[in-house]
Amino acid sequence: MIRKQLLVLFFASVIGAGAIAQEKKAPSYPLITHDPYFSIWSNTGEVNQSVTKHWTGADQSLLGVIKVDGRSYGFLGAMEQVFKNVLASSDDQSYNFKYTESAPAGEWQSADYSDADWKSGAAPFGDAEHHAKTEWKSKDLWVRRSFDLASLNLKDLSLKINHDDNIHVYLNGTLIYEHRGWTDNKFIYVPVKQEVIKSLKKTKNVLAIHIINTAGGQGLDAGLVTKAPLVNPILAAQQKSVNVTATQTRYEFKAGGIDLSLTFTSPLLLDDLNLISRPVSYITYKVNSNDKKVHHVEVLFNASTNVAVNTPVQEVRAESNNFGPLSILKAGTTEQPVLQKKGDNLRIDWGYMYVATPMVNGATQYVVPLHNAVADFNSSAKIKRPTSLTGTKLSLSTVLRFGKIGVNPKQQYVMLGYDDLESVQLFGQNLKAYWNSDGTKSFNSELVKANGDYAQLMARTNTFDAAMYKTALDAGGEKYAKLCVLAYRQAIAAHKLVKSPQGDLLFMSKENFSNGSIYTVDVTYPSAPLFLAYNPELVKGLLNGIFYYSESGKWKKPFAAHDLGTYPLANGQTYGEDMPVEESGNMLILTAAIARAEGNADYARKHWKTLGVWADYLSKEGFDPGNQLCTDDFAGHLARNSNLSVKAIVALGGYGQLAAQLGETADAKKYTEMAKAMALKWMEMARDGDHYALTFDKKGTWSQKYNLVWDKLLGLGLFPQEVYDTEVKYYLTKQNEFGLPLDSRKTYTKSDWIIWTSVLANNDSDFQALINPVYKYATETSSRVPLSDWHETTTGKMVGFQARSVVGGYFIKMLESTWKKK
Repeated sequence: MIRKQLLVLFFASVIGAGAIAQEKKAPSYPLITHDPYFSIWSNTGEVNQSVTKHWTGADQSLLGVIKVDGRSYGFLGAMEQVFKNVLASSDDQSYNFKYTESAPAGEWQSADYSDADWKSGAAPFGDAEHHAKTEWKSKDLWVRRSFDLASLNLKDLSLKINHDDNIHVYLNGTLIYEHRGWTDNKFIYVPVKQEVIKSLKKTKNVLAIHIINTAGGQGLDAGLVTKAPLVNPILAAQQKSVNVTATQTRYEFKAGGIDLSLTFTSPLLLDDLNLISRPVSYITYKVNSNDKKVHHVEVLFNASTNVAVNTPVQEVRAESNNFGPLSILKAGTTEQPVLQKKGDNLRIDWGYMYVATPMVNGATQYVVPLHNAVADFNSSAKIKRPTSLTGTKLSLSTVLRFGKIGVNPKQQYVMLGYDDLESVQLFGQNLKAYWNSDGTKSFNSELVKANGDYAQLMARTNTFDAAMYKTALDAGGEKYAKLCVLAYRQAIAAHKLVKSPQGDLLFMSKENFSNGSIYTVDVTYPSAPLFLAYNPELVKGLLNGIFYYSESGKWKKPFAAHDLGTYPLANGQTYGEDMPVEESGNMLILTAAIARAEGNADYARKHWKTLGVWADYLSKEGFDPGNQLCTDDFAGHLARNSNLSVKAIVALGGYGQLAAQLGETADAKKYTEMAKAMALKWMEMARDGDHYALTFDKKGTWSQKYNLVWDKLLGLGLFPQEVYDTEVKYYLTKQNEFGLPLDSRKTYTKSDWIIWTSVLANNDSDFQALINPVYKYATETSSRVPLSDWHETTTGKMVGFQARSVVGGYFIKMLESTWKKK
């Protein structure tokens, strides 16, 4: 008989019995990491204590259950909470609100109020982004919805609501929810207090809402739900450890008499472009007896079809088939709206997800409703399973049969992949992923190839992970190396690799939870060190699209564009304001960095005319910038920004360096001397006693001068060591518990910029003093999301942004170390 204290519900919200306290190693753990749409994470230290999620926070459930001698243990993921409708929202059932856009008189929120003269409209209300059925454009909206109850025996009740912006919600006249702001275009669940539940009546209850649009989009959809009881109580496997390396996340479990090793591998090896592009991850299971007895073992891997939808209510079709040596499950929406949506907080709802495994081991694959996934696996009854299924919230289930297991380990794996069919749109033309640029490959064939690559890829990723860690360790120490490990997969997975119609490589970034832009230059700039260190061709891929935008004549301004559009549509800049000094400086500096990485300026020669236009602009406007935004646009406009001035100076010095490499002696002399003269003038104008000011005209201020790092890395010699030393010494007096603030205006910071700033230090002690609080933030923050680069230095909480590519900037110390050895 199982002891009571061990009867822990798998999929519960508490840590499983016997779980070992472990050092927190990441704010969120990468599981599947390929591109902005195919990116799944675990937000808890114990991977079986939460639903796995897309980086946006939407549930994309991966489940794992191991059956040992007939007893089941959950080791991966948690079941999504199932709700029963009391009052359905529009994602489950069509309904109408009574509404008015004029302030109503009297107690409009009460159940007895007469709304006979109000209009009636179908939910949701709002704009196209919120898929509105009733358009709402005014500032204020009042809505009411009357309902009866079949039973008053409600043990719990929650408001299910998706709103944009400020809101007050009443149930029978009692305020049950108020909030300023929006819900990221997703439903949230707000528990209703027991006294309000007890006041409900059999008939004529009213849900009443006042919503105010303050800026941007607007939308409203709301209902009432109660929680369905959790089913399938099973034991929780004991997680013994978790280890994150550059390309892999490995968990170790104890499940009765069996030890289980679970490894997620996204083989993102930057020297192999096909591999970077191929969206296939491996999930490896290794089992062995821990008590020297023989046990019978089966493992369930279950992937929700939510991986292939934007919202869970979208209908999908799932099917099973065999192809070559593989058993394959495939699922995608029935609608297939290819490249029909753009924006930030979106998931892909076109293309198809795949789960594949070698047939040689006798695996079984089938499709069931998600809520039946575990019960079906646990059932001893013979179940007739269809070969295909259409519906919502389905489950792709794979059962791996290990048979009898003793002390000698056995291993099997599954592959999880995604074929997006068409990846991005570039000036009206749809482009496929790099792995299938010419459109001649099938995804089934690619899965067969990935299957054949398994053994050598496991060896390659292990070798790379060890080598990358050692290189980072040698460059900056243990905490720095661990930060690089956390950043590696996240930085790569915020891009999509394609070829342009002209055959150029395009490594297209997405501004995750920033504004959703595609190919943003001031996101490219901080992310570039990782790619400069491992494959400069990818850095060219980060710049090629912006060069094309200018050189094609589509962008006519004398400075670089900010972006190419809103992901995944790259049809021209959509950001509302230019950043002329910022973006032109970024393009010049990174072109010079490519020349430093490759040892030649061939890439610069290809774009020399365009670079000259931007250099000329910076020579006139860059030194003392007007009132404009820089990459830190969240901090607002700033005139006479001394750090932005540094960028212009270094960019002009880089241009002079490129000119010398290309034999353009006149330009080399002109721009090098110009940059040196500007640097001297900068020191005079920005000096503020023991440091250099935030702006030329505001003494008593300060800022991180992270742009100085390229003067050092490119060996330009524009600024003397005195400037670096002065700034670093001052920064060390301004640090908070979780890092150095960005500048004197606020206590928040950008962790990528701190690491750039740390490279200005001329000794390891100062470098570590700047790095240590960043490591503390990364491992202790309460914000359980893929690493946010914008956080509060006093609390360690994220301010905004998550899962962004800019953490590739963490590799700048490694880049410096690598370049020194050349």
